Amino acid sequence: MIEIGRQVPRRRNAFLKLIGSLALGLAGWRISGRIPDEPKFVLTGGPHTSNWDFVFALMSVWKLELDVHWMGKHTIFRWPFRRLFTSFGGIPVDRRNPGTLLRDVLRGFRDGDGFVLALSPEGTRSKVKRLKPGFHRIAVKAGVPIIPAAVDFGSRTIHYGETIWPGDDVDADAARLLAFWSDFKPRHPDQF
Repeated sequence: MIEIGRQVPRRRNAFLKLIGSLALGLAGWRISGRIPDEPKFVLTGGPHTSNWDFVFALMSVWKLELDVHWMGKHTIFRWPFRRLFTSFGGIPVDRRNPGTLLRDVLRGFRDGDGFVLALSPEGTRSKVKRLKPGFHRIAVKAGVPIIPAAVDFGSRTIHYGETIWPGDDVDADAARLLAFWSDFKPRHPDQF
């Protein structure tokens, strides 16, 4: 089972908790690890090799009743899904104007008592040579820790890992994330 700190932002919703619990249970998935007692953090998910990663991660968020914000391409935030996605914490990203995204995300960390931003530093389901540094830039500018999460298709487990406080070296922190994820089996291992 999983331990969740008292300060972690929660979104109490019995219906979503039921859907998340049923979906994970029927698929044979479980959740393990620890989410530390932090009101604000960047939640980094990986390895990201399939759209199923997002589905199982979202189901774990619903089951745990976490209040998590996530970013998606602005093109998916169209009618009839816009209201639904934003109510589930979605933040539309227009890659043609990245400066406003950083400003808006940092405002979320600054203005609220609690704020969790979930993202995949790989930025794509394809194999990458280097993680995108945005996860690190956001954590450093917001002064918040990074909590790694892994979707393990080998054991059918969503695992939440130990806190990483970002330092000055984005490559060193990225290496720590990659080392954490390397212990878990992605859906498509050849893409990790």
